[in-house]
Amino acid sequence: MELNMKKMVNLRIALSLLFVFAMAGCKAPPQITDDMLETSTVDGVALVHRHAVVPPAQFSPINETYRALYPTSVMTRPDFGGKVVTTLETGGTYTVLGTVENNWLAIGELAQQAEAAPADGQKTTDAKAAAAPAAAQLTGYVPFRALVKSDLYDQTLKADQPKRRVRSAKKKTCVSVDGDSKACQNGNSGTWIIN
Repeated sequence: MELNMKKMVNLRIALSLLFVFAMAGCKAPPQITDDMLETSTVDGVALVHRHAVVPPAQFSPINETYRALYPTSVMTRPDFGGKVVTTLETGGTYTVLGTVENNWLAIGELAQQAEAAPADGQKTTDAKAAAAPAAAQLTGYVPFRALVKSDLYDQTLKADQPKRRVRSAKKKTCVSVDGDSKACQNGNSGTWIIN
């Protein structure tokens, strides 16, 4: 019986050591923060964004430069219920990646695809690299009216200026009275003034 007890104690010690060694090799999963980068594919377009930025439900690519008409907040969601990421400066140039739901614009940076030339000067045909476009970096969302295409910026500002009215001088209506004096009617009030 004492021999069985020794075997049980040895077995327990061995299992405990095995458990400790197994757990020592495990790492805790990384903590998810708002600044961690994630990749989402929406309508066939890969978008890299911070964890805090919600990926859009629908996406139509534009990939053009736009300029800000007024200072506006870049939001984490395509509506005013999200958090503010940054603020656009009036007249600043920004890259619009595409349109998303609620008629908002997704802004960010286009991915730079660098072609690496092989050392021997020959072109390589890497089908996988050519087929998969690089993911665009999504910063956030702004309302549609906050930005205008860069080439239309000056024209939009001119059209938005209030038109100056040219004041037309109202003609005075004057009549002669008794040959020496005259009476003129005030154009604003309609009263007659005798000079």
